[in-house]
Formats: sequence, structure tokens, C-alpha cells
Amino acid sequence: MNQEQGKPYKILIVDDDKFLLNMYSIKFKKEKFDVTTASNGLEALGHLRSGLIPDAIILDIVMPVMDGLETLGNIRKENLAKSAVIIILSNNGQSSDIEKAKELGINGYIVKATTIPAEVVSEVLRVLKVTSNPAQK
Repeated sequence: MNQEQGKPYKILIVDDDKFLLNMYSIKFKKEKFDVTTASNGLEALGHLRSGLIPDAIILDIVMPVMDGLETLGNIRKENLAKSAVIIILSNNGQSSDIEKAKELGINGYIVKATTIPAEVVSEVLRVLKVTSNPAQK
């Protein structure tokens, strides 16, 4: 819950793996998030262009149609989700991808293979709290 406003945080989860998409959706809903999902970058951009204003976006890198870094570039170029925290959640831990994502202004980078779902939820909540209250950094 977004304690200041008494409303649930809105999150957009973008991943082409249906099992992971469903699992993370359930985990975030248990934490009272308002969850929207997309199975590729193009679908995610469609949600954002249609007026979705999430508090957080979790973005996989390796996806068909449009990968996560291209999606992130389009989000920035079109000035979509200006206030959303963006966290990459990927099995791709290559430093070149991490650097490119940082250049595009991400708030976090989580490697799926080394992180359990509860830790992903905790990290998203931590980043949201730090971002909404910079004194906690």
C-alpha cells in the first residue's frame, strides 16, 4: 500500500514467460499492488500510451517483438510513466546490458536466477519508498 495516499501502488510487469508473469502478479497482488501485465514491450507501451500511470515498472530484457531495453528507450523517448520507478528483472546479468539500462535511467537491476520472488517484491517496495521519500536513501 502507498501509505501516504492510502491507495495501492500500481505496477506494470513485463515478461514473456507466462509462468513468471503469473507468479509475480500473484506475489504483488498479495502485497496489495494493483497489477497490470504485458508479455512483451509493445504490449507494455500500449498500456502506457492508453493512459496507464504505474508507480513501478518491472521489465525483462530478453523478449520477443521488442526487448526490454528498446521498450525502456521508447518509454523515455515518449516521456511515458515519468514518475514510475523502473526495475529490470532479467536472467541477463551482462555488464553491457546493466550499463545500457543505467544510462536509460533505471532505478534497479535484479537478476532473476539469484533472487526469489519475495525478494523481488521487497526490493520494489524499498525502491518505491526511497524514491517517494528521498531522506531514506
